[in-house]
Amino acid sequence: MKSLIWILAGSAVAVPLVSDSGTKVISIPAIETQPPRGNEPGAAPPLVNSATTGVTTHGAYSGTPTTTGAEQYPSTLAATIPIQPNPTATYYNPNGKLTEPMPMPYMPAGGVGTNGTVPVYMVQSDFDYQSVALGVHQEYIELDLFHYGLEVFSEQDFLDAGLTVEDRRLIEYMAIQEAGHATLLSNMLGESAPRQCTYHYPFKTVREFIDFNVKLTRWGESGTWGWLSHLNSKEVATLVVEAEAIEARQQAIFRQLLGLQPMPIWFAAGIPQSWHWTLLAQYISSCPANNTRLVWQNFPNLYVVNQANPNRINANATEAWEVVGNRTGDPSNSTIPAGQSCVHNNVTGYNCGPAISRDKYDPLTFPGRKVELTWDEPGRAVGPNNSYVTSTTAGQPSFVAWLSQLNLTYTELTVTGQNKGYTYQPASEVFETDPALNGTAFIALTDTNLFVTPYNLTMLNPHIRALGLYQAG
Repeated sequence: MKSLIWILAGSAVAVPLVSDSGTKVISIPAIETQPPRGNEPGAAPPLVNSATTGVTTHGAYSGTPTTTGAEQYPSTLAATIPIQPNPTATYYNPNGKLTEPMPMPYMPAGGVGTNGTVPVYMVQSDFDYQSVALGVHQEYIELDLFHYGLEVFSEQDFLDAGLTVEDRRLIEYMAIQEAGHATLLSNMLGESAPRQCTYHYPFKTVREFIDFNVKLTRWGESGTWGWLSHLNSKEVATLVVEAEAIEARQQAIFRQLLGLQPMPIWFAAGIPQSWHWTLLAQYISSCPANNTRLVWQNFPNLYVVNQANPNRINANATEAWEVVGNRTGDPSNSTIPAGQSCVHNNVTGYNCGPAISRDKYDPLTFPGRKVELTWDEPGRAVGPNNSYVTSTTAGQPSFVAWLSQLNLTYTELTVTGQNKGYTYQPASEVFETDPALNGTAFIALTDTNLFVTPYNLTMLNPHIRALGLYQAG
């Protein structure tokens, strides 16, 4: 049996069954059915933006911002939030037996939202609102970006990169998914939800387009994991989790299209909202007038001078500044000499063409690798309409913080000049045999090696001097 094709035909479905002995057509009883639309009973709510038509205008913002800086309340309670013990963490179960009466059969005591209260799928605090609004911006850029790559690169461009028409259809479907995600999150905010913006992308080839998507979907996924469990509204968190499960699959797919191992990690890191906004905002060119403003901080950019180029047979031979722009999420330059490229190299272990999975005999990076760094001064205009400004409250940087999975690992920074220095890639593990640093990771300069864990990473924000990405593995 080679294929099964469904064709709607009046009151039956004709199913051509193609076998080695020929084709046999059978009919299956059916009626022609359409989903309800508009005001019809049971009709689905409309999308906030078209899932299939058009992309926004693109390019750098050239106007004058009418508002500058992140959204602020007139007063702030403190410069930092002190770390303190948790007085409610008292539950301990020595034998696995139930410790309290059960609310109903087969339901253990405890949990949130399990007492019969009717769920309300709306944000419940400023924290909820600003977190979900950030998520809306992520969904909108993905909706536009996926469509845009298909528009500016032809089918032949994709074929030259080892990608087929079917791969294009997959990217197109992922764009349609984003219209649903943007609608879901917008509906939980209400009428003041952010609207679709315009964007300024860095890529010039199909490989660079895919590389950029690998990075963008990583900070999009990690950015959402970072705030989900902190939401006041657990109802909102439940729905966002169900969208984020799809975002995680998109991240793995783009790695496969780039010829990278799709999931070289055991755990997906969560990052604070200001990390997410720092990486995302610099690719948003302009937004509609009176678009809701965000509260999150924009850190100065941290650049990895010798960022590994996944297009190379040996990524550790990457030259300095082998990227296509000057923003932290910009993709690696794919237009390297053919003899140094792994794209059409059919030798196992040295091939980076699209695949379900790839073994790379020479990893992109390795523990102990010297990593050259430079960083910006604060005060740079970024984000929608150049209306946000990078800032930091940190002192002079002394450490490099690395985040890929559960662990935040520090290495010492050696400063060699004005806003430049180096460190060495750490060799720590999450659990035995699982390198803590792998895949598309996050890297920051800090003025202290503050102890933080996955649930309270935000406490590090006042100590961050600059923030960037690191392509490991």
